[in-house]
Amino acid sequence: MTRAASAYAVVIPTVGRPSLRTVLQSLSEQQGPHPCEVVVVDDRPLLRDEQQMGDLSAELPPGLDGVRILRGFGRGPAAARNLGWRVVDAPWVAFLDDDVELPPEWSARLVADLGGATPDVGAVQGRLHVPLPGDRRPTDWERSTAGLQQARGATADMAYRREALVAVHGFDERFPRAYREDADLALRVRRAGWRLTTGERVVRHPVRVEGPGVSVRVQRGNADDALMRRLHGPGWRSAAVAGHGRLPWHLATVAAAATALAAGVLAVAGERGRPAGGGRAGTIALGAAVCWVGLWGDFAWRRIAPGPRTRAEVSTMLWTSAVIPAAAVRHRVSGWWRHRGAGPWPPAARAVLFDRDGTLVHDVPYNGDPERVEPVASATYAVSTLRRHGIRVGVVTNQSGIARGLVDPGDVAAVNRRVDRLLGPFDTWQICPHGPDEGCACRKPAPGLVAAAAGHLGVRPEECVVIGDIGSDVLAARAAGARAVLVPTASTRPEEVRDAPEVATDLREAVDRLLEVRRD
Repeated sequence: MTRAASAYAVVIPTVGRPSLRTVLQSLSEQQGPHPCEVVVVDDRPLLRDEQQMGDLSAELPPGLDGVRILRGFGRGPAAARNLGWRVVDAPWVAFLDDDVELPPEWSARLVADLGGATPDVGAVQGRLHVPLPGDRRPTDWERSTAGLQQARGATADMAYRREALVAVHGFDERFPRAYREDADLALRVRRAGWRLTTGERVVRHPVRVEGPGVSVRVQRGNADDALMRRLHGPGWRSAAVAGHGRLPWHLATVAAAATALAAGVLAVAGERGRPAGGGRAGTIALGAAVCWVGLWGDFAWRRIAPGPRTRAEVSTMLWTSAVIPAAAVRHRVSGWWRHRGAGPWPPAARAVLFDRDGTLVHDVPYNGDPERVEPVASATYAVSTLRRHGIRVGVVTNQSGIARGLVDPGDVAAVNRRVDRLLGPFDTWQICPHGPDEGCACRKPAPGLVAAAAGHLGVRPEECVVIGDIGSDVLAARAAGARAVLVPTASTRPEEVRDAPEVATDLREAVDRLLEVRRD
């Protein structure tokens, strides 16, 4: 392969860990070819006061040029990685976690891995090394992290061919955490006809310092397992080389606890009222309690035996082993219910939300005169075509002129009625009347208008597409979990076009492209 065919970009989602600087510093010190682009996606949740978050640009080391920082709004690594890869144009995209450590030869080995990939290879995985203590046995959390060394498709260091990402529409953003989103992508890429291979490059993945309750918190991933089963069937674990898990044992433990509790209540009631059968309930309660103790003890010992067996570790294993089964079952049931109707990614668009000024109609600053409303050239085509395909349409618009006293709500309503007469009627109008300094949750780029429109239409945010002409429209969509398409005008800044995940020349192209994806 030529050098150009092995060119790569790097995408790093981050939640602001101090280790981010280490990753970026090691990128700047690579002995081999440097990435042609580096995108850091700030995936910390949106705060009312942006100053509380700090500026990630302060983490950029000297000598690393061309780094872009994009906002991810705390929607998880799948959404953050999608945002990153869609704004780069290199043939390969190397995804890195923000807590890995790159040796100086990493980039040279990466380029060698990519250069050796045949055209049917959609991704080349790096080898992960999790350093464990040499003077004691590893803890339960350390052993869990070390499991990444055998994980297939782990995006801690995974280079995907951009063509493969485009073919499967990237990561499934319904996975909100770093748990199964990489396995799901790997399965879909393989199903699309690509091979996944393992390269020779190696990165270190140190064990993060976590509190004693981390093993309980990670049980939230059971909701993602429910989505994996829904998408890939009951054999998904074998296909993804994910192991079998302990859910059946957790179900048995929860059933034993529930039976012991219910029978115990009946036994107490029977003792008070002396009805027949009260003794039988007590026997059942005792038997179920013994069963629960046995299951809990077995689970706890399986976690204690290979560990350091310090007092703190044993104590943590005892109480978390009692809590984990209920947490695992609760999250699994929650995930099953939440994803009961989930279909392939991306979900079909059920609603398109337009920005008003500059998108549907020509921008007249602070317009309160209905007679000055003039639709853009392809607005009629776009709205009527969407309706014809059964897609609902709405408008999400900032109207700070109300807060500034330049127009009153009646003026805005009159202009909106004029838009409805020319192009509508629209299924929902969502308007923010606040100024930029009021800190509301609705003014774009905040997600409030998009979320409210989705709720009014009875659709999920990921089933919505937002079409607008400036960066705040794109950011509002991303913050809410919707797809965003930018249709630039003379008012659109070059960096907004550069950072938009999708750009169309006009509304006609945006809608035609949307319908092609929907038919897929």
